[in-house]
Amino acid sequence: MDLNLKGKVALVIASSQGLGKAVAEQLAKEGARVMITSRNPEKLQAVQKELSEKYRADVQYFPADITKEDEIQSLVRRTREVFGKIDILVNNAGGPPGGAFEELTDHDWEQAFQLNLLSYIRIIREVLPDLKKEGGRIINIASSSIKQPIKGLMLSNTLRLGIVGLSKALAEELAPYRILVNTIAPGRIATDRVDFLDRLKAEKLNVPKEQITEQSKMTIPLGRYGEPEEFANVVAFLASDASSYMTGSSILVDGGMVKSI
Repeated sequence: MDLNLKGKVALVIASSQGLGKAVAEQLAKEGARVMITSRNPEKLQAVQKELSEKYRADVQYFPADITKEDEIQSLVRRTREVFGKIDILVNNAGGPPGGAFEELTDHDWEQAFQLNLLSYIRIIREVLPDLKKEGGRIINIASSSIKQPIKGLMLSNTLRLGIVGLSKALAEELAPYRILVNTIAPGRIATDRVDFLDRLKAEKLNVPKEQITEQSKMTIPLGRYGEPEEFANVVAFLASDASSYMTGSSILVDGGMVKSI
């Protein structure tokens, strides 16, 4: 299947590692021109070099803290300066800290809101003038918690649902401009974030991390954690011309873990 991504410009948020990096790599592999970003310039430089050499792709980077509005504006402005336009936005952010309801302070809630919901709103706002010219794609990465709450992740359980509401409402508002908006929700994908959560749970229960990982895999019908590139393949499809009649959808990439209908 020709995804027709060659020459398209994609801005991928939080893309120096984990799922964001995997998405940036898949888009670069398909011929897209990609702007990667995170708060770590050293990691960004390494990823830019890796992807550029591996795929002979046009990959650029710009450091930004997406909890700060002025840095978001600078990121989008720089992307326009380098590539001339933006066709695809992949919103992504690291997960908020774990914790039960009574453990969380107002500061925790405010920080999580800034990172995991308000950043998406601000980035979309900045990118919209480009997307409204010729149509485009907005893909908002959330979590399987949008369908089934995850014990101990109160902040994520709450704020990720805000992403779904945002995406669904935007899908209707932006359809006349041929902008498709979808949410994609990873389950247990083999990233540093999931490894950290497994370690955290293991420490609380005073058991080996490997025991927690194996128990978690037993809840997944496919019997394993997903690979980042498997997740990225679905994002690339949503970003492409092959996905032309999907908008306002929430898509799980979880190996069948979530049991809700």
